[in-house]
Amino acid sequence: MQNEILEKGPLLTEEGSLTNPGWARDLILDYKRSAIRANKFRIKEWDYYCIINHETKKAIALTIADNSYMGLLSATYLDLNKPMQVTKTKIKALTNGNYNMPETSKSGNISVTQDGLYISFEKDNTSRILKVDCPYFHKGFNLKGEITLHQPDAMDTMVIATPFNKDKKAFYYNHKINCMDASGELYFGDEKVLFERKNSFGVLDWGRGVWTYSNTWYWGSASGSISNIPFGFNIGYGFGDNNKATENVVFYDNKAHKLADVKFHIPEDDYLKPWKFTSSDNRFEMDFQPIIDRNSNTNILVLKSLQHQIFGLFTGRVVLDNGEEIQVKNFLGFAEKVVNKW
Repeated sequence: MQNEILEKGPLLTEEGSLTNPGWARDLILDYKRSAIRANKFRIKEWDYYCIINHETKKAIALTIADNSYMGLLSATYLDLNKPMQVTKTKIKALTNGNYNMPETSKSGNISVTQDGLYISFEKDNTSRILKVDCPYFHKGFNLKGEITLHQPDAMDTMVIATPFNKDKKAFYYNHKINCMDASGELYFGDEKVLFERKNSFGVLDWGRGVWTYSNTWYWGSASGSISNIPFGFNIGYGFGDNNKATENVVFYDNKAHKLADVKFHIPEDDYLKPWKFTSSDNRFEMDFQPIIDRNSNTNILVLKSLQHQIFGLFTGRVVLDNGEEIQVKNFLGFAEKVVNKW
């Protein structure tokens, strides 16, 4: 069942459960942190951006997260030609909402500095401005720059309100905005890294919710253009109970085309071996050739996180709502498997 949310209203009931589990093309349910009735240390709020230049194959990913018991800043620079990736992460204990994450993805600014890493996300009427400044980012090299993401007015996105079976007061409210073209520049040491609107595209992963302790999720995303028409997709599962809706959507010419279930077929012995993706409705069939594994393994007492975010090339086909078939070849994006106890 794919319950599409069409009416505005509050995200949560007075008891703290979801009013209307399902998916939407825009953020039309109102999230309020004050409406949460669960343990405050279970609240997790984050903004994650990833921007890829399809021509130079260079990318940047930035995260600001307030997971209540800790805050997290993270910056990743990738050069998929070499390939190489560098990630700098800073953690602060017991932030508990002090980052003041915006309660909507449509407005509000965030600016945080932690141990020399500065990240800022600003939102105006038509764009999102991302800034990063990190001295001594890698081997004495600094990372500094500013990128603007441009978002058309008439643009479908992916929103999902997902419950958890184990806890009625747990939920995940997620907004994914694909296919925003990007402009700006970074400096990685003395190297100038350009992002131009004709070849650079970004995605926002805006997440707010109350999570259960143990989860395994799968997520894949790509944003770009095919024959100068905006094209991208969001696929995934494991983010709670998906009986009311999946988060699987193809975006073509700024319109969303809803998919049923998508399955990740990941080699058991090596994340850098080729993957496959299949769908229950036969509308999303992809091969995936990995380039680099951005992985991390955190194990601190009761907190554990094993992450494999793989950047690579998608090749295959998707079928739109009207039956039109789009061929995809060597399309840059990423897919990940994350196991959390948090």
